[in-house]
Amino acid sequence: MTGHIGPLVQRSTPSIIADKLRAAIGYGELKPGEQLLEADLARQLGVSRGPLREGMQRLTQEGLLVAIRNRGLFVIDMTAEDIRDMYIAREAIERAAARAIVVSGDFVAAGDALLAVVDKMGRAASAAEMSELDIEFHELLVSLSGSKHLRRMHQTVITETRMCIHSLDDSYAKSDFREEEHRTLATAVRSGDPELTDRLMVAHMDDALARLLEAPAEEPVEAVVS
Repeated sequence: MTGHIGPLVQRSTPSIIADKLRAAIGYGELKPGEQLLEADLARQLGVSRGPLREGMQRLTQEGLLVAIRNRGLFVIDMTAEDIRDMYIAREAIERAAARAIVVSGDFVAAGDALLAVVDKMGRAASAAEMSELDIEFHELLVSLSGSKHLRRMHQTVITETRMCIHSLDDSYAKSDFREEEHRTLATAVRSGDPELTDRLMVAHMDDALARLLEAPAEEPVEAVVS
């Protein structure tokens, strides 16, 4: 396996291992429903089983892994209900982050930073690149709030979002509306208007969830836009 799961280049700790595994889940290197085999992961990461177990326990507490009795640890499957619940959390976190930005007085610089990401969206050469810029926009939004607690909470839900984004069909992921929606939201942040920003954030999340849930309800949902 290549990518985010590879030998650690510094002294391993449970938090570093958790970061590695979280990224591997988000980018689809560890797929929904896949079992984590302790011996294989310890060898791939170049760590002992003790810190590996601690790292996996952190992701279990975050809800990215699930322990099934007498079977082991598995990457979660994202059902429609899971996605609805995740969006409740994402909306709460990102609304709080946006409000923190617009009341801080630094909203012009923050808006410019967000618009720079949107400009890159307009130049995206592929669906995968567009999706990564979509994620980058929302990670930056939360980071610009200056809140460590919001960033920590956002880390898990954005990983779940990334899990689903990497299962999208190219035609869906490269939809024309994504650039314009994010530009409108970034412009609202830059204006410093908290009511407008909040209203657009809610609409953005609601619209994304509505499009997502057009997928067949019988199967785990494997598509999401941010």
